[in-house]
Amino acid sequence: MTSIAPFSVCVPDEAIDDLRARLGRTRWPGRETVTDWSQGVPLATLRNLCEEWRTRHDWRRCETAVNAWPQFRTDIDGLGIHFLHVRSPDQNALPLLLTHGWPGSVLEFLEVLGPLSDPAAHGAPGAQAFHLVVPSLPGYGFSDQPDATGWGVERIADAWITLMRRLGYGRFVAQGGDWGAAVTTAIAMARPAECLGVHLNMPLVFPEESDFADLTPAEQATVASMQFYQDQDSGYAKLQGTRPQSVGYALADSPVGQAAWIYEKLHAWTDNDGSPESAVPRDAILDLISLYWFTNSAASSGRLYWESATAFRGQRLEIPVGVSIFPKEIFRPSRRWAERSYSELVHWNELDKGGHFAAFEQPALFVEEMRTCFTRMV
Repeated sequence: MTSIAPFSVCVPDEAIDDLRARLGRTRWPGRETVTDWSQGVPLATLRNLCEEWRTRHDWRRCETAVNAWPQFRTDIDGLGIHFLHVRSPDQNALPLLLTHGWPGSVLEFLEVLGPLSDPAAHGAPGAQAFHLVVPSLPGYGFSDQPDATGWGVERIADAWITLMRRLGYGRFVAQGGDWGAAVTTAIAMARPAECLGVHLNMPLVFPEESDFADLTPAEQATVASMQFYQDQDSGYAKLQGTRPQSVGYALADSPVGQAAWIYEKLHAWTDNDGSPESAVPRDAILDLISLYWFTNSAASSGRLYWESATAFRGQRLEIPVGVSIFPKEIFRPSRRWAERSYSELVHWNELDKGGHFAAFEQPALFVEEMRTCFTRMV
């Protein structure tokens, strides 16, 4: 099937009622024995978040915001793929493929859709305009959940190339962070003739043994953050990469568990002042958690770690590449490492604000990075 069908989000009332009932029946653990987040989300903090989720959060508002944009589903390689497709009023606009990661979704990009597709209507006449294609990863959101193995990064990249061709785009650029960076890198490695270049806000480049003899202070900080991630911050990835089904039972049955699993990462990976809400509004945080809950995608999204355990590795790209380094990203490589892997590095910028969820946290900066980077490629 190659048809493209319009899609609209509509969660049944019964699912919303069930969520609230489950939240009201939560059996809470005892409180943590520390005064910080080092054991996970503090009990009082999570109880407050989940009480707001139960009593005040308005999922219908989120639905309305998503449904304001054109959405579709199409079958690619036997799997139903959900995507937003926002065409610019500028017929000469550049097609841009945006790919999210975990624990992300297409919701991350809602604030950038208007400025990127219609810059004149958002105070930037003459700026680069884009036709936007924003798919949900397989097993995430409103895309189908694979029922067999094999949906790793390379297969997703091939599916995205097929999607862009199916939409009739003879040229496009691609962007991603987190798993989106891995998928976008795989697109660049596949070298489809239509792809003019890529942008990454989590570039997959790493130091070599010889680099450690003369690390700059910034590179020393990056190496330290890599070590911290391995030692203190990667438990979620090890679980999802080895036993996604086992952890999936807990997250699929407990909305509080699902909330904690995502909320802790928003705390760890955003540029915040100690509270995730200082980086991303609470309503948007609960929208994201709700999307995972209502689509029952804890296990299926985590399974990508099992499918592509080695995806986050350095690869040499031979097409134009742009990079934006946000200061609270998990891993912030240096330009000299990137230049070794990217033979055509056309854009490099180290920003003052933002973290792992670039478009979600700093939509205005993200928009400017897209305009600046891809203007240099066309």
